[in-house]
Amino acid sequence: MKKTAGILCAATLLTAGVHAQKTRKIDFEAHRGGRGLMPENTIPAMKHAIDLGIVQTLEMDVVITKDKKVVVSHDPYFNPAITTTPQGTFFDPKDGPKTLLYTMTYDSISKYDVGMKGHPDFPHQQKLAVKKPLLADLIDAVEQYAGKRKMLYNIEIKSKEKTDNINHPDPQEFVTLVAAVLKEKKIMDRVVIQSFDPRPLNLLHKMYPELKLSFLVDKDAGKLEEQLAKLAFTPDTYSPAFATVTKEMVDACHQKNIKVLPWTVNTKEEMVKQIGLGVDGIISDYPDLFKQLN
Repeated sequence: MKKTAGILCAATLLTAGVHAQKTRKIDFEAHRGGRGLMPENTIPAMKHAIDLGIVQTLEMDVVITKDKKVVVSHDPYFNPAITTTPQGTFFDPKDGPKTLLYTMTYDSISKYDVGMKGHPDFPHQQKLAVKKPLLADLIDAVEQYAGKRKMLYNIEIKSKEKTDNINHPDPQEFVTLVAAVLKEKKIMDRVVIQSFDPRPLNLLHKMYPELKLSFLVDKDAGKLEEQLAKLAFTPDTYSPAFATVTKEMVDACHQKNIKVLPWTVNTKEEMVKQIGLGVDGIISDYPDLFKQLN
């Protein structure tokens, strides 16, 4: 009896979620290109996400190299869990932080592989030889591959005050370098810049008011008003950890004309729940699940 009741409850949630989806546009985003399926933050991952057909936005992270290049990477160093060295070997986890990308030229970075080893937390991820790409090269590849379809980009600036000029440049230089790429590629109107760090967001709002900005909020963050007070403006999007999302939070954001975009939602059941709460989009490592919501 309990099992049957659970199935009925899930079916009810699914129906409600699908109905909610059809009555408003949900932004389906591939987290790091869909790292549950492909090597994260790589060009093949972005192409695969495009092939799924339902993904509107490609989510990714950027860092800066020693020679001031903007590279697509979540970690500021080579993650030992997914990295193969130029010599074809792996390195000890404790040695990962020694390979800070901010201390390396892109020519050196491009010699490391981040796809052949596979991610231990994502056993279904396809293994293939691939490097960390320049943001400019990734955009070129996406634009050419997508053709007439105009993909959207959600780009996270990875910075913290305590690691300024250690893991990355100061916020002023960081945002200037990133914006230069976006302007060169003429995609400013299709980009959202997101960050957990309010400093680059505040700068971008002043320097490039036309850019859409999203404030990322961690799972141990405080109340909505406390978080928004860290910004000198009202962001286009509030992006909290999915487990912290409530109907009250969504309603409060919508009253301020702020979209809600939870991360990282990796099961169909949780996606249905989030849609039922009224969120405006979903970031997932498994963007193939989005198709099951139709």
